[in-house]
Amino acid sequence: MSKLKNKKRNLEENEDEKLPIFDKEGGEDGCLDDGDEDQDDLSDSEESVFSGLEESGSDSDDEEDEEDEEEEEDGSEGKSSDVEEEKAADGDGEDQLSANEVIKPQADGQHSKEKKKKKKTAGKEGGQESVASDRDSGLQISSQVDEYEHDTSDEEDIRNTVGNIPMEWYKDYPHIGYDLDGKKIFKPIRNKDELDEFLDKMDNPDYWRTVQDKMTGADIRLSDEQVDLVHRLQQGKFGDVSFNEYEPAIDFFSNEVMIHPVTNRPQDKRSFIPSLIEKEKVGKLVHAIKMGWIKPRRPKETTPQYYDLWAKEDPNSILGRHKMHIPAPKIKLPGHEESYNPPPEYLLSEEERLAWEQQDPEDRKLSFLPQKFTCLRAVPAYSRFIHERFERCLDLYLCPRQRKMRVNVNPEDLIPKLPKPKDLQPFPTTQSLVYRGHSSLVRSISVSPSGQWLVSGSDDCTVRFWEVSTARCLKTVEVGGAVKAVAWNPNPSICLVAVSYDDTVILLNPGLGDRLVCTATDQIISSYEEPEEVKDQPVQWAVAEGEGHEQGHRLILKHPKAVRQVTWHGKGDYLACVMPDNGSSLQVVIHQVSKRRTQNPFRKNKGLVQCVSFHPIRPYFFVATQRYVRIYNLIKQELTKKLMANCKWISSMAIHPGGDNVICGSYDCRLAWFDLDLSTKPYKVLRHHKRALRSVAYHRHYPLFASGSDDGSVIVCHGMVYNDLLQNPLIVPVKVLKGHSITHDLGVLDVTFHPTQPWVFSSGADGTVRLFT
Repeated sequence: MSKLKNKKRNLEENEDEKLPIFDKEGGEDGCLDDGDEDQDDLSDSEESVFSGLEESGSDSDDEEDEEDEEEEEDGSEGKSSDVEEEKAADGDGEDQLSANEVIKPQADGQHSKEKKKKKKTAGKEGGQESVASDRDSGLQISSQVDEYEHDTSDEEDIRNTVGNIPMEWYKDYPHIGYDLDGKKIFKPIRNKDELDEFLDKMDNPDYWRTVQDKMTGADIRLSDEQVDLVHRLQQGKFGDVSFNEYEPAIDFFSNEVMIHPVTNRPQDKRSFIPSLIEKEKVGKLVHAIKMGWIKPRRPKETTPQYYDLWAKEDPNSILGRHKMHIPAPKIKLPGHEESYNPPPEYLLSEEERLAWEQQDPEDRKLSFLPQKFTCLRAVPAYSRFIHERFERCLDLYLCPRQRKMRVNVNPEDLIPKLPKPKDLQPFPTTQSLVYRGHSSLVRSISVSPSGQWLVSGSDDCTVRFWEVSTARCLKTVEVGGAVKAVAWNPNPSICLVAVSYDDTVILLNPGLGDRLVCTATDQIISSYEEPEEVKDQPVQWAVAEGEGHEQGHRLILKHPKAVRQVTWHGKGDYLACVMPDNGSSLQVVIHQVSKRRTQNPFRKNKGLVQCVSFHPIRPYFFVATQRYVRIYNLIKQELTKKLMANCKWISSMAIHPGGDNVICGSYDCRLAWFDLDLSTKPYKVLRHHKRALRSVAYHRHYPLFASGSDDGSVIVCHGMVYNDLLQNPLIVPVKVLKGHSITHDLGVLDVTFHPTQPWVFSSGADGTVRLFT
């Protein structure tokens, strides 16, 4: 079958050969469309010529194998017929063809029959073409090429002219290597897109058994034997069908014990081969003993060894080489005054002797009195000889052998130069008042803009109004749940307090302070007219009536979820509420009180919103999620900045009245100060608290900020922000205020500053509110 196939294909190729594809060196014109259904197969010769790859004429490896066998059968006939045909067809075309073979010098040994046919057809056409010089050179070279004509090695695919290299080297290039002339071998154009692939998959019944050859770029159709081989290998079987993996093992040695050995002669010494490594070791040891480096039996020295610490002062000794080495102190050589018969000018007179005796030993110029003796025999033994020798030995022994390199750093220079807290007054230092009355933990406090009244909300479902200066509870309003947040309207011309519990926010008019302000506030609320078109809102607005109205309730806002925080805009008309919920887009809503309308500013919230805040002067809105603080421009309705807090969970946030600095407290004991002009990362991170921070606050006029924590303390810091942009803010912790007792592992839950005085209020889990002044 394969022979017939090859013959048919060769006839088609011979017809195609009338096209001058082979005359051009790179095959520039031989561009073929992949999508041509007329062509036999993508691996046919036209495409191979275009890609610079010699054709093989076979669709798959197994056909090559079959042809190998056939060629071996035809070997004897083929050789003789080859010679005759070559002689007969010694025409012009053959020469031209062999010249082309030189251009592509892969000897197509497996398919010599195709070549013979090509040569015949080329011979017929050869009469019309005449290029003389090329022919002669082609003839000479072709005789050299014929040597490989019948080489039947099938070690590698002959169409692969690149060699055995990783094809991924060329994956980003249009070519896959170079031919013998150094010209690029271009990849076959594979312009099949996904649609063509799909159509091919639907139409071509052999699509499932077609694979692409990485080396040649051709599509190869696997035969049934190859598909079976793949299936067998996938199932973990052996590739060869006839291989039996359970064949009985052959014993190389018989298991019968021989009574008489072949020889009983003992092994001679030359049959013993010692270990080469051991031989080398032994050789080295023998050499060392010969050279005297190792003494095998050295006699033990019994005499004790002494060495002089200071003997080697030469520069080659270890101590001498050391840079900071101190040489041994040298004694001054004896002079005339130590002589037994000194000159008379060295002898002391009576007054000098008395003066010498009255001096302290360390002040004396001489440690002894010069004396005159008639002869050397008359000199007595030196009474302090042993004493001085001992001291000299001690000096030598205890004297440092080496100077220590000391880093001369003043410890005070390591502490940053911060001003003393005394110079940064005023700031709160002492606990002045305790506001008692709540029976459960006080979650939130807020001070009126005048600084005269204080409101506190507690888990005992009450809101209490206090007079700041006397700690007197003036009014208690009961609500229907544990109060999560209270906020006094910052506009002094409106007397309203927002109180949140469960899913409800109530706007109260406490009726404290200026009567005119309270009545004006009621008039503003009652003068509201409903618009003609009522839009659907996420929050229901209702006017309080009956008993609630008498207590001070004015407006009731029903939310879809529990409200955790409420905060007012500086002008006092807008109120923002936070409803933390991870899955929902409705986490933050902004209410406009005068028009009684609610809007959801965000289509989608990134993360769980912890708290929000309005910018004190500009139209910015701060939203704190667990890890980030996002700043939105409300007019342009876009995100302007994203601050990275570098902490695990933000609990609270406060904005400096100047608007360019933000502080964030977090549950992992950190307080991060952001300078918005400087960076999106914290300018300073303070870790003064031992437990989670619950609340942070700035003072409206003084350069102070405070943080309250679960360790029961409030830390007040001086935070000076300068108008000069080049000068960074100065942050100095000035006071730790204690007073709250820790209840249920909770300490201080909220802190806020007095609007005008340098006082700080704190509310705690112990049910009290405390004022520090």
